[in-house]
Amino acid sequence: MNIAVIGFGAAAIGFIEKMKDSDHQIHVFEQSKDIYSSSISGIRADGKLFISRDMGGDIDIDLELQRKLVDFWISKTNTNSVDKGNSFNNSQWYQKFYDQGFDPVTAEFMHIGTDQLKQVLYNIFEDFKSYSNVHFHFGFKVEDIHVDKQYIQLNKDEKLKYESAVVSVGRSGHRLVNNMITNYPELVKDNTRMDLGIRYELPDHVVQELNTEMYEFKVKYKSKTGYMVRTFCNNPSGYVVTENYGDFATVNGHANRKQKSLNTNFAILTTVELTEPFNDPVGYGSHIAKLTNLLAGKDKVILQTYDHFKRSKRTKSLYRVKSTMPDEQYIMGDINLAFPRRIIESIIDFIENLDQVVPGVAYPDNLVYAPEIKFYSNKMDNEKYENLKFIGDCSGATRSIIYASAHGHLVAEDLLAKKAE
Repeated sequence: MNIAVIGFGAAAIGFIEKMKDSDHQIHVFEQSKDIYSSSISGIRADGKLFISRDMGGDIDIDLELQRKLVDFWISKTNTNSVDKGNSFNNSQWYQKFYDQGFDPVTAEFMHIGTDQLKQVLYNIFEDFKSYSNVHFHFGFKVEDIHVDKQYIQLNKDEKLKYESAVVSVGRSGHRLVNNMITNYPELVKDNTRMDLGIRYELPDHVVQELNTEMYEFKVKYKSKTGYMVRTFCNNPSGYVVTENYGDFATVNGHANRKQKSLNTNFAILTTVELTEPFNDPVGYGSHIAKLTNLLAGKDKVILQTYDHFKRSKRTKSLYRVKSTMPDEQYIMGDINLAFPRRIIESIIDFIENLDQVVPGVAYPDNLVYAPEIKFYSNKMDNEKYENLKFIGDCSGATRSIIYASAHGHLVAEDLLAKKAE
């Protein structure tokens, strides 16, 4: 069987790793010009690998498979050297957060480090391309997918017909997924949720004890607005960066194993669930991102001190906490001009309560960046078409490297099992 894989990210890597020893011909289409310039956001900007049943996606992934995939990623480093830890393995910390109304998320984690990831991706690529049935097509942007019972056609090109296709474009592939939804609305199972929030930056010393204990802390909190708020992607001694989606820019964070800053950053995300007739969470999130970029300037995000964020006052200068983001990537302003008030209130409520557990989290000169948006809300139906599957974050089923890799692995496993019948 000739199979087209659209996008070379974590999910595609899980899929190809399982399929590479089969007799299927795998054609990988990646819009980046080569492996060195490929921008796999969830991998390049983070590099955290989690083993947990409580985070990473909305599908059930066996812990043994998660551990197997963690070992796979670590095996692609040159030194097998990673940071390790456990979130809320300490019952005292668990109790502290629980008593303040938080829901602590337990997980085992490994952190490769952003500075190692370029080599990791290259090593994976070198392994895959050594197989005669795996073919890479870099610098190829898929903008249209036509679905027929007999074949899948890319970009309306008669020469690009495949018996099956796997879409693994991640969050940054929202344009292609939106196009698919427009042409095949039956593919959507659920599209009423999205995560909208901020990237928060504060001095290492404020959260040093927490970072030392578990490195990555993840908690959920039901705010007074009724919205569920959560932390995501904690980066001790890390850096805040922008993430470009093509038509708008958002904020993200990462950490290196060698080069360190004096600040910790993490996301604070509010889960928004809307009801009918709402059916476009990506469009809603994109609109807010574009509005934020409009205020900040093209490809820039907004930076604000926490005190000004609370008081809806534009920030004009910083005090003790200095930004780790390059000056040309942000403008100091007022996030309140772009975000719905209920989102702002939810985030403030979260930070004020977090300060009760970790004093100093609500210092007035801590930094707030916006927008941080996670597009995983469109739940795609992989049962509608036998020859078309969505895997990883673009499917709405995952939101982590390991869950995305596992999703690709499981779809490949199912395909191989059906062929063997």
